[in-house]
Amino acid sequence: MIRFYLQERMAEKQFKEGKRVTLKEVSEATSINRATLSKMLHHRGYNTVTDNLDRLCKYFDCRLEEIAEFVTDEIESTNQ
Repeated sequence: MIRFYLQERMAEKQFKEGKRVTLKEVSEATSINRATLSKMLHHRGYNTVTDNLDRLCKYFDCRLEEIAEFVTDEIESTNQ
C-alpha cells in the first residue's frame, strides 16, 4: 500500500514560511481537487494519479519519496 506524507509536508512548509498552510491553499496552488487531497490525507490506501504526485513534489519542492512510500499492508498479508 502507498502511504502519503502530505500532512508532514504541509507542517514542514508551515514551519519554514511561518504561516498556516491549508488544503485549500495546496489545492489552488497545485490544481488538485481539495477532495482528492483530503482523501490522500485521511483514507488509508487511497489511489491517486502520478500527475498529482508530480504537482505536489513541485509545490513542496521535494522528492517523490518525501511525498509517498510503499509500506507492507500487514492486514492484507495476514489474511492470505
